[in-house]
Amino acid sequence: MVKQTTIKSEISLKGVGLHTGKEVTMTFKPAPVNNGFTFVRVDLEGQPVVEADATYVVNTQRGTNLEKKGVKIQTSEHVLAAFVGCDVDNVIIELDASEPPIMDGSSKFFVEAIETVGVEEQDAERKVYVVKEVISYTDENTGSEIIVMPADDYQITTMVDFGTKVLGTQNATLKNIADFKSEIADSRTFSFLHELEALLEHGLIKGGDLNNAIVYVDKEISAETMENLKTAFGKESITVKPNGILDNLTLHHPNEAARHKLLDVIGDLALIGTRIRGKVIANKPGHFVNTQFAKKLSKIIKTEQRNQVPVYDLHKEPLMDIHKIMAMLPHRPPFLLVDRILEMSSTHVVGLKNVTMNENFFVGHFPGAPVMPGVLIVEAMAQTGGILVLSTVPDPENYLTYFMKMDNVKFKQKVLPGDTLVFKCELITPIRRGICHMQANAYANGKLVAEAELMAQIAKNS
Repeated sequence: MVKQTTIKSEISLKGVGLHTGKEVTMTFKPAPVNNGFTFVRVDLEGQPVVEADATYVVNTQRGTNLEKKGVKIQTSEHVLAAFVGCDVDNVIIELDASEPPIMDGSSKFFVEAIETVGVEEQDAERKVYVVKEVISYTDENTGSEIIVMPADDYQITTMVDFGTKVLGTQNATLKNIADFKSEIADSRTFSFLHELEALLEHGLIKGGDLNNAIVYVDKEISAETMENLKTAFGKESITVKPNGILDNLTLHHPNEAARHKLLDVIGDLALIGTRIRGKVIANKPGHFVNTQFAKKLSKIIKTEQRNQVPVYDLHKEPLMDIHKIMAMLPHRPPFLLVDRILEMSSTHVVGLKNVTMNENFFVGHFPGAPVMPGVLIVEAMAQTGGILVLSTVPDPENYLTYFMKMDNVKFKQKVLPGDTLVFKCELITPIRRGICHMQANAYANGKLVAEAELMAQIAKNS
């Protein structure tokens, strides 16, 4: 079992945003299990949180930009790539502006910050999506395509063709994510001269200078453009090097552009929210095709996870039988709706109920065509989750569990007499002050029958 990880302590970096030109302080903080990557805008009232989730991508002009309830995070990909490349799962990223500092246009300084504080394991299993078949996305307008195919590890190959003599066709491959620091992290963002002119005209590259973006000169520079570049970059003179890039920069790799595109792919696919075991091949990648692929794969993963029925040996001696459950839960028949606890850890619990025809609720609930009431399925899931939260106190018999809220409740299939219900509850956030926030699923006959996000609190029975 591979454990989830976070950083050992917090660390801050300062710089300017590439497109906003604003000074920004960014702080990485350790995060609890299952947190993933979350951005926090500490400069805004209430310090709103924007999760690194593909569903929040609003545009991909010159970077991957997220927005949730009007709160924006710009150019998120270089930071996210650094965390994936350093094998980190859970981090809180605080910002006092909308955009992380561009630094040198790569992930190098973010990787160094992560290594400065170190990485530590957490008490939860890492979620990994194992690719079993080829999944692809194609942008018909540009011909860009991304596919993922089965492989033993997470591997990425990028193939880029910019259609210019100065850059031409380049490829880059990362066979092992452990090599991210040495092979990919220092690859800087780049732009073509014709793009740079347009960006400068529209005020979209205020934080850019010759130290954080490679500029490939794909056209003759006019005297007017040269003066504009001098003003924008605050330089007395600017020249073009023999290899076709503006001066003051030396390439770290002959194929640095392709390596940076690979860095972008890693950062953009971090928005899936789950580690991938498979080989990604990206032909002419860009933020739009990257994030569209991330959205597609994220939907596939969530659908498979919802419909993936856990397999348990129902004949094996349970972790807790009905007597142990009654010693912990205050509920009693006919309202006790859990018969066994099959397994339990610090972050999840699995329970079981055999639904029989002599259940009290069948007497009045569609007696001619008995169906278990949905509210009681939710109650049964909550009782299962109650076992998990009550297991954190030394005297559970002295506590009561109260519902606080239910979200995203969905009923998928009918539950009938004779069915065996299996409930699986997993913590969404760690238990704090007796409050349990969990994702609960109920299964029967090899199908998901109900799901809900539940929040409950235990209180001392005075």
